[in-house]
Amino acid sequence: MSSTHVPASRMALFVCLLIVGFLADLATKNWIFAKLGMPYENAPLVLVPGVFSLTTSLNNGALFGVGQGMTKAFTVLSILAAIGIFYWLFFAGAGRDWWLTIALASLMAGIFGNLYDRLGLPRLIWQAPDPKAGQPVHAVRDWLHFEIQKIHFDWPVFNLADSMLVLGACMLFWHVAWRERQQRLAESGAAESARTTVS
Repeated sequence: MSSTHVPASRMALFVCLLIVGFLADLATKNWIFAKLGMPYENAPLVLVPGVFSLTTSLNNGALFGVGQGMTKAFTVLSILAAIGIFYWLFFAGAGRDWWLTIALASLMAGIFGNLYDRLGLPRLIWQAPDPKAGQPVHAVRDWLHFEIQKIHFDWPVFNLADSMLVLGACMLFWHVAWRERQQRLAESGAAESARTTVS
């Protein structure tokens, strides 16, 4: 299916959301790392005592720290996912649906935000006492930290890109569930109509 089947307005919406999300993620990461430095160089900025703070953390894994040490694998998977989203959106027709357009833009912004870090583009250097001290950092910069100390709840440090990935995934899940429900209702209505006609 040609990309010309996707309305220009959907393309514009996708590109705008992607750029805004990507730049917001990079801007916030750059800001907090410029303010607090590398992890453990300075104390976190506590916004809600015992609940929420801003800190700096470097994640060698995927979303919320899963798969530590698999940076290269996640880099390849990110590139493949971006290619898949682009194809699904503009050549498989998903871009004709505004909900899918927003969901995929959110996913793509999150992918690009974390891929930027995994490729080492921020030009950070590992510091002592880390075993990789002096080497370029190919890890995702995280900075949002929820920790409810009263109940010993400590959520892994994350960033805006992670949030956009979760948002996009939730939107896709809802879309699939809603579409299946609509299909079941349509099939049920068609079957009822057929029985009425026969009787």
